[in-house]
Amino acid sequence: MSSRRGLHPSSGGSGTGSRKTVTTADGGTTRLADVARQAGVSESTVSRVVNNKPGINPATRLAVTAALEALGYQSQEHLRERQDRLIGMITPELENPIFSLFARAIGAALIQQGYTPALHTLAPGGPGEDSHVKTLLQQGASGIIFVSGLHADATEDRDRYRDLVGRSLPMALMNGDLPDVEASFVSCDTRAAGRLAVSHLTSLGHRRIGMVIGPERYLPARGALDGYLEAMRTAGLREMVEVAPWFTAEDGQVAAARLMADGATAVVCGSDLMALGAVRAARAGGLSVPEDISVIGFDDSPLMSFTDPPLTTLRQPVAAMSATAVQMLAQVIDGRPLRNRRSTFGPTLVVRGSTGTRP
Repeated sequence: MSSRRGLHPSSGGSGTGSRKTVTTADGGTTRLADVARQAGVSESTVSRVVNNKPGINPATRLAVTAALEALGYQSQEHLRERQDRLIGMITPELENPIFSLFARAIGAALIQQGYTPALHTLAPGGPGEDSHVKTLLQQGASGIIFVSGLHADATEDRDRYRDLVGRSLPMALMNGDLPDVEASFVSCDTRAAGRLAVSHLTSLGHRRIGMVIGPERYLPARGALDGYLEAMRTAGLREMVEVAPWFTAEDGQVAAARLMADGATAVVCGSDLMALGAVRAARAGGLSVPEDISVIGFDDSPLMSFTDPPLTTLRQPVAAMSATAVQMLAQVIDGRPLRNRRSTFGPTLVVRGSTGTRP
């Protein structure tokens, strides 16, 4: 990936055309001849564009600017403008397709609002959230959007976010809530998702409904579990819960296998990946989905309609949530007051082929 550096025209050694260069702020250079060749113009035209001289045809100026961009260079003025409009996005690992979907939707919404998105992902064994925040602060980011970050973990210290508020850094936090932190919050109602899943399964005649969920310290997982428990108690059914170490397909498979061994005819999962693991567990146990056991996921991440069978799931309205988070953040950055700092979206039950009537 090319670096982005400022431009200062100069001439090297003998001052001949072949040695004229564009010198960068960090000492790097590229020949004017290379830029001219890329743009299809003369070196003197490149020099005049770099120095912002008048009398250049707009189409020619655009061609030279595009060539400079392609070679990895930008003017100091453009760099400052980009920095002033830089918004950081911090997401968990992108192996889970729902986070890739959020990253794309947030990035598109930011670009539409005239901002430059800077994506940071939390890879296992890599830098933590605080390290990524430090980098964004050093880059002069105007704000940060956190997707299912440490704010969603009830065991984490909230002071890191209070410190950012003290720095007057606008923030939007997605799928997690900090009641005493002055930031914007956008969430999907996972408690409603838990209730919807149980309601769908009981309407199909299921009575032994299990739930596979990730660590309860995560607020979205806790909400989904609470919704499931509430619906099961209302229906007078026995709760069957397996808490997995994480939200992966492998963890879902192990946990779902335990529920099936306990006689569950349906399994509600805390993520689509866990649900795919549950389908795998069913087949490993000689069961068919949905003939012998029904499976519901959560997220409606990409390609869930193409799995075998297509997955019934609770959809997060990713595009609407992302657009709202960006809009709320932009209002704060522009100094416009927010009437409400919290926006909660309801999930949608998407019925496909992985659920059916009780066997």
